[in-house]
Amino acid sequence: MSTGIEAGPLPATVAPAPAADRAGAGFARLRRLALACVVPAALVAIWQFTTAGRPYSLIPPPAEVWAELQDLAVGGINDDAFSGTLWTHLVASLSRVYGGFALAAAAALPLGLLIGRVPLIRALLDPVLQVLRPVPVTAWLPLAMILFGLGPRSAFFLVFLGAFYPILVNTVFGVRSVEPRLFEAAAMLGCTGPAQFVRVVLPAALPSIFTGLRLGLGFAWVVIVVGEMTGVQTGLGAIIMEARQLSRTEIVICGMAVIGVAGFVSDWLVMQLGRRLLAWSPNHG
Repeated sequence: MSTGIEAGPLPATVAPAPAADRAGAGFARLRRLALACVVPAALVAIWQFTTAGRPYSLIPPPAEVWAELQDLAVGGINDDAFSGTLWTHLVASLSRVYGGFALAAAAALPLGLLIGRVPLIRALLDPVLQVLRPVPVTAWLPLAMILFGLGPRSAFFLVFLGAFYPILVNTVFGVRSVEPRLFEAAAMLGCTGPAQFVRVVLPAALPSIFTGLRLGLGFAWVVIVVGEMTGVQTGLGAIIMEARQLSRTEIVICGMAVIGVAGFVSDWLVMQLGRRLLAWSPNHG
């Protein structure tokens, strides 16, 4: 008798909980978004207050930069050589950033797995890489122009160099952090030799590898301006350098803003991919 009385009200008490959870999650997202907008809004307000009404200031006010950004994107405002060219420069920079990043990942991942796992490879390569790693990308600029000439190939090389070391160092760290008992357990189950790279090393090191990929992609965006100082005609770095020579500070700021947004979106995409592939990990899922 008591069983029927207790089973009846249960759906009515449980059903509102998911709706309350969704409302709570939506409120939390709105709160995070509002908090994220506080500092940028304050900086724009300070920028407007310190630059508005000063016609000879070298720093233009935000409204002037916004108008220039619209002209760069679709034209129709200034109708000069820069009008409507934003997408051409953005596509050129995206191809160099993702091309250099892909080459860096293709080289650094297998090399990092070998350096982290094979002592002979580590003894041969690690000292040389540790000496080369602190050399800044800007120091490679003259040598890149000699080796690859003026143009996109030097830009690819510099972006590759900027992304290579963060991916390599984090891959080596991830491999060397794999617990030895995992190798012992795998050997007991018949997984030995090169098969351990795929079934033990790679899954265990994947969180560190994704951290390295995020850092590498971030550095690729950092060095794109340097890479596009090598005589290329298109790209966000090229338009920034050309605008600097013409004292068009509003275009320089527009280029910086577009690089920041593009880098943020790239990092978000890698982070979402990492969350899907690392759903099994309690720290990344």
